[in-house]
Amino acid sequence: MADTAHDNVNRRDFLMVATGAVAGVGGALVLWPLITQMNPDAAVLAMASIEVDLAPIVEGQEVILKWRGNPVFVRHRTKPEIDAAKAVKLEELKDPIARNENGKDGEAASDENRVVGGKENFLVMMAVCTHLGCVPLGNSGEFAVVQGNAKTGGWFCPCHGSQYDTAGRIRKGPAPENLPVPPYKYLSDTKIQIG
Repeated sequence: MADTAHDNVNRRDFLMVATGAVAGVGGALVLWPLITQMNPDAAVLAMASIEVDLAPIVEGQEVILKWRGNPVFVRHRTKPEIDAAKAVKLEELKDPIARNENGKDGEAASDENRVVGGKENFLVMMAVCTHLGCVPLGNSGEFAVVQGNAKTGGWFCPCHGSQYDTAGRIRKGPAPENLPVPPYKYLSDTKIQIG
């Protein structure tokens, strides 16, 4: 008689464990589609990074790309633009921080800290004014370099008068910060990946 009672307990324990296991697996199968639907859409993942061929961008030219729904400036700077940016004393800057996601937090806003990999001829930065989010106009403003009859480099935001130099640093106007440099890296001498 004791064996029958013991057998009933073992069967009951087995049924409880089996029922709990089936319920756990069933619950996971029900929750799985709900969890996976929260992952980013394929279109969003595709925009997470873009590759940019720098070869067609001639010296003195600027292109505006779209990354994560925001405009990005990619400028092939001329030697006078680079020299003008390097000549600026850091104490003259309104925002002394580089704002480069590729460097260390709080780095000084020197021209060298605003580019990646020592490739100073290409400047990549977000094309959104740090005051109210307008897109600044290129090759304009007081801090552009005059070459011949034209201004090169420098950006001017016509909405409220913010002016950026040839390294994208705020120099005048209500904008509080330099134009931020997004995360990017060189895949080759003529190709970068933003993001």
